[in-house]
Amino acid sequence: MSTAIAPAEQILYRPEEAAEALRIGRSMVYEEIRLGRLQTIRIGRRRLVPPEYIAQYVELLKREAEATA
Repeated sequence: MSTAIAPAEQILYRPEEAAEALRIGRSMVYEEIRLGRLQTIRIGRRRLVPPEYIAQYVELLKREAEATA
């Protein structure tokens, strides 16, 4: 029996997991974090991404897509 949390129930994502959820590369996630486009929280030295920050990032991408359409 697995003790892994299903993605829908996950409270915080590691950047690698956020990349998987967004279907983009790990390096792209770190670049978007560096640019301030994808927000994170810090716990000690770890960066973690709450699901609502992923949703905000997707909304940002939608707005940008609409602005260039």
